[in-house]
Amino acid sequence: MADAFDDENEQTVTIGEYIEGIEAEELEADLVLGGDEGKECTYSNGYMKRQAVFSCLTCVPDGKAGVCTACSLTCHDGHEVVELWTKRNLRCDCGNSKFGEFCCKLCPDKDPENVDNSYNQNFKGSYCTCARPYPDPQTEEQVEMIQCCICEDWFHENHLGLNSVEEIPRDDEGEPLYEEFICQDCAIVCSFLKLYPSSVWANLPVVKAKEENGLEHGISSCSYSGKIENDYPAAENDINSTATHSELDVIQNEKNLLDDEKTAKSLDMEKHGVCFHDTTSRVQCILRVDINAASLVLDEKKPMFLSKKWRDLLCRCRTCCEFYTQKGIDHLIDKYDSIEEYEKIAKEKRDEKLQQREGAEMNFLSTLNHVQKIEIMSGIADMKNEFRSFLESFDSSKPVTSDDVRRVFENLAKKKQRLE
Repeated sequence: MADAFDDENEQTVTIGEYIEGIEAEELEADLVLGGDEGKECTYSNGYMKRQAVFSCLTCVPDGKAGVCTACSLTCHDGHEVVELWTKRNLRCDCGNSKFGEFCCKLCPDKDPENVDNSYNQNFKGSYCTCARPYPDPQTEEQVEMIQCCICEDWFHENHLGLNSVEEIPRDDEGEPLYEEFICQDCAIVCSFLKLYPSSVWANLPVVKAKEENGLEHGISSCSYSGKIENDYPAAENDINSTATHSELDVIQNEKNLLDDEKTAKSLDMEKHGVCFHDTTSRVQCILRVDINAASLVLDEKKPMFLSKKWRDLLCRCRTCCEFYTQKGIDHLIDKYDSIEEYEKIAKEKRDEKLQQREGAEMNFLSTLNHVQKIEIMSGIADMKNEFRSFLESFDSSKPVTSDDVRRVFENLAKKKQRLE
């Protein structure tokens, strides 16, 4: 009786579902690895803006080294390797002085040390304020973790410094409404974001209210094509009354700036990104305040959840850019730093790889003569017929096992031998 229940509970999938599952796993791997196939060490690329990074605790137990995908596969196969997903501005350490006598198999000629590399507790396999590993062997149910876009550490949702995980902005189906997250410690450095209107935040009611009415307010941004999109309401009275005076001031100042920019003769978008320029190509400050003084007043140790495209709203004037550099957060205005851009590039590489694979298959077929093509088509037909015969005679109430599949191919081989 117990065996009968075991058979009923055994998970079964169709061939279509199995193939879809494989493709989904391949896509997930490509997104994590950024489309890197792991064939070459990335050391020659220098300090890459973003790449998949691994830490080998067998070779460097203190976690003060990071290696690229290719080295993790070729040089550290069988070692205790920690997968760190993606890190910014890191150069592959494999085989340098941190590894003692160990030499990189892919790129042995490396400097003794990458002085600009930085390492957090993740390289030792520890995460969050609790400094626990993930998955945690001492916990049966793993709590979901999210990554801070500033320090790049990962945090359990119940360790974010919130009163409840319900404060994390999600939709009715539990999907996140935020694009990026800043932990409570890094929020002090990023307190200047409080100077911006509510459009940068993922969870302010004023934003949701305006979206429901088909209107949004906040700092407008230029696309990289040079088009200025003015999404301000027609009058200040249209803005939700819950907006603060500081938000209204910023909104009105930015609206005035946009009006002035309509008379500008040129926009140098490639040079300055998504900011606004006057006729002398001098970037004007969006905030119209002293960001250095304002950030000191607004310090608050509380995590931040940012809306989609929030980085596009950041000011690119000289003063603000100098502030970002001073605080070590100038990556926020780097187009290629965000995870969204990283995954976009990975998808493009994947599509290109699939197209090349399809092209190689077509090229292979074009090199065959008529007889060879007939043999291939005949073999495919034999395989389809064998699988059809198997499925027609098979008890559909039972799952297909590996032995069943093996017998199908054994029958195909026997038929081929008889024909020969």
